[in-house]
Order: sequence, then C-alpha cells, then structure tokens
Amino acid sequence: MDICISEDFEERLTAGGNREREDIELELLLEGVHRLYGYDFRNYALPSLRRRIWHFIHSEGLKSISALQERVLHERTCFERMVQTLSIPVTEMFRDPEVFRLFREKIVPLLRTYPYIRIWHAGCSTGEEVYSMAILLHEEGLYDKSRIYATDMNDRSLAIAKQGIFGIEKMKQYTKNYIEAGGTRSFSEYYTAKYNSVIFKPFLQKNIIFAEHNLATDRSFNEFNVIFCRNVMIYFNDTLRDRVHGLFYESLSRSGILVLGSKESIQFTEYSQYYEPMDRVEKIYRKMK
Repeated sequence: MDICISEDFEERLTAGGNREREDIELELLLEGVHRLYGYDFRNYALPSLRRRIWHFIHSEGLKSISALQERVLHERTCFERMVQTLSIPVTEMFRDPEVFRLFREKIVPLLRTYPYIRIWHAGCSTGEEVYSMAILLHEEGLYDKSRIYATDMNDRSLAIAKQGIFGIEKMKQYTKNYIEAGGTRSFSEYYTAKYNSVIFKPFLQKNIIFAEHNLATDRSFNEFNVIFCRNVMIYFNDTLRDRVHGLFYESLSRSGILVLGSKESIQFTEYSQYYEPMDRVEKIYRKMK
C-alpha cells in the first residue's frame, strides 16, 4: 500500500530535523569552547543564546554553527570576538533609581554599624553601577571604610570600567537618575568633561578592585556584606541560576544583603528560605541563616 505524505508534513519534518541538527551543532560548539578556553556558556538560557550566536555567525560572514565552531576553535581572536557578542553590556549610572534610594534608606544604616564594608558587584559590565555605588558611599561618609569588588567575564568591559570614561551624551539621563536616587550634591562634581566624554574623578576609584570572574565557573573569593547582581541571571537557565545563588549564599556574611534585578528573584530557589525580603518590588534581600 502506498503511503501519501503531505507536503506540509514533509516541511514540518524537515524543519524538526534542521532544529535538531542545529541543537547538536550548538551543543558541540559550547562544549568545545568550554574545554579549550574554559568559558562555560552551556547553561545559558537557550533562546537568547541562540539569537546571539546567529547574530555573530552573520557578522563573521558564516552560514552555520559548525562553520563557527571550526573558526572559533582554531582562531582565538574569533573566540574573543564571540565572547563580546555573548556578553553584551547593558547598564547605566544609578539604573533603576528607586533601588539606590532604598539602599540609602534601608541598607546604609546597617552598613554604618560595620567596622569595614565589602561590596561585590558581580557582572559589573562597564562599571556604571560601580561608580554609582562609590558616589553613594562617599555621600554617606562610608567610602573610606569600604572596598568594592567589581567583576565581569568580559575583559573589554572591565577595561572600560577601569578607565572611568563615558560618553557625555549619557550625562543628562545619568543626572536624572542620580537625583531620583537621592543624590545630595551636583552630579557634575564627580566628573570632568573633555571633548565628547566625561572622566570620573580619581578618588572614586581608590577603593574599587576590578577583576575578571566568571559566575558560571569560578568560586567565591571573599566574604561580602553586600552583593549586587542585577539583570545578569536572566540569561542563565535554572541549573546555572541555582549555581550562582549558591555562590552568593556562600559569599555573603550573616545579615548580608543581596540585590537582584527587576526580572530576577530568590523565590523558587533552594536558598529562598535563608533570606528575608527587605523590598520585594526592588528585589532587595537580607540573609538570615
């Protein structure tokens, strides 16, 4: 008996086969990158990772993930370009001003009781939030007894952060954020304008340590009173998110503060029972156990 297969079914079968082949290619690429370079993207959220991979493929003039794998594994410079694509920096000074306003109101009083303050900005990108924290601590009279650790896996972003030089066209929005965050001075006091850029004052950097750290593979390196990690874990799958929450729990001192992004939460993780919310809306939590 002849079996008639519709054209629509054949198209769906082909599409399914293409997606399965693409998934295999992607898995091999990520495994190769991890084994050769030590960067682990295997537990990043697949939809956004897939989009960024294909964007990079097109920018390289290639046609498939397998072609990218061959180039990445044989050309380190190609791998380095890929890392820049997979870790696109998205940040700004005093981003989500309400978070920083609440930090002044609810967290600063706690920090005043400590003899020394350690703060970790994990996934700091190009450093705008790090300088925001330095300014806030300076205005509250806490900066001299503070140390800010700013880490990211993207060495180019860290290089920008270390310079403290940003586009002057951003200052209008940054000034607005600063005011809404409860800034007590003129924001322009903290930088010098030069040509089309601004350079933040050197004193803001004196207690900042910039360093490479990969949340997917690296371990805890100190004990912290505060950890900022905002809008980083939205790119991770559940496995990697659980790993990072474990890393943060291990790294926080008792009564330490964890600040997450607006689309992130401690809920539905095995660590939720160890925290109390200080502000559910702005995702500020205090470690209790």
